[in-house]
Amino acid sequence: MSGVEKSWEPDAPGALDGIRVLDLSRLVAGNAVTHVLADHGAEVVKIEKPKVGDDLRNWRTEGVSTHWKVYCRNKKSVTLDFRHPRAVELMLDLAATSRVLVENFKPGTLEAMGIGPDVLHARNPDLIVVRISGWGQDGMWAHKPGFGSLVEAMSGFAAMNGFGDRPPVLPPLALADMIAGLYGAFSVMVAIREIEAKGGNGQVIDLPLFDPIHSVLGPIVANYDLSGRVPERLGSLSNQTAPRNVYRCSDGKYVALSGSMQAMAERLFRTIGRPELIDDPRFRTNTDRVRNNHELDPIVGAFMAERTQEECLAIFEKAGVTVGAVADVAQLAEHPYPLDREVIVSMPDADTGRLAMHNVIPRLSETPGKLRRPAPELGEHNDEIWRALGHDPAALAAEGAL
Repeated sequence: MSGVEKSWEPDAPGALDGIRVLDLSRLVAGNAVTHVLADHGAEVVKIEKPKVGDDLRNWRTEGVSTHWKVYCRNKKSVTLDFRHPRAVELMLDLAATSRVLVENFKPGTLEAMGIGPDVLHARNPDLIVVRISGWGQDGMWAHKPGFGSLVEAMSGFAAMNGFGDRPPVLPPLALADMIAGLYGAFSVMVAIREIEAKGGNGQVIDLPLFDPIHSVLGPIVANYDLSGRVPERLGSLSNQTAPRNVYRCSDGKYVALSGSMQAMAERLFRTIGRPELIDDPRFRTNTDRVRNNHELDPIVGAFMAERTQEECLAIFEKAGVTVGAVADVAQLAEHPYPLDREVIVSMPDADTGRLAMHNVIPRLSETPGKLRRPAPELGEHNDEIWRALGHDPAALAAEGAL
């Protein structure tokens, strides 16, 4: 089993103890927001559709809901049928006891349900409402469905990704959702700071998937404004720095290299036995190297191609050149580095015995996050949550509300 064996710590304190977060979202982005908050102590209550639950539960590997187990650890689950006549009453009772509400319905859906931000804030002025969508709560595309793949295409990412002689490439993971999730968790903490330090009120956080992924693409618009050029797809080469690529070694394995600083590029040239390249007009500066990348890259690649991955790593590590092995997940899971740092941990699991997953990040020296409980079964916390609000869970279930 991959990962350092750990146990759940149900009573471990956290920096966000006492903060209740209602998670009405489905799939990745909302769960990514609340995943980070839950890892650091927030009481995240998933509000799920009876008998069905979050669609993330259906993303399975070998019959196991791995996405659910990883991104919904440390959370609680209650069920609620939003179409039931008592749904608004029950949601407002929950909102009254909460600091944050996260949703990713199509814009306008909360209002149509009778629990728009104005209604929620009338009941709880300090509530922070995070509204996740593809394109934002207003604007010309607010009404359009916004799955991550569409956003990754429209944001400029896919056009940059891949090789110039092949189609643009979408990422093999929910990249737009995950980036939005991190922005969302940060924005929640900003909003909490406003309340706690400045006496402010709750607010609405408009979090489309489009804006965050576009923001991490760097100055692509500024570069276009200045140059009028659309950058070509270069695979693992870079439009901004050289040398930089993934290189095949003699044993068929790969190494990744980045010579993004002038001193590093010069060190690389010396290490591969080509010190004359330092003063070569084609490669003297980073701008020169990027301009002449297609001449430089074969020179670097030829050195790698004559040596095994292990030999390349040894040579460049000794010389202090920034090169690393390209590791697949099998190699990563057993590599000593993530084990030594406990980046990957193995947790007790009811279905598999143990399940590997990433540890809590980031690490805080005084208030570290903890893995308190496994991802909940559907409605596992109905009795605890609803009874504490003065409702009889059995009666609600008999009415069809749960």
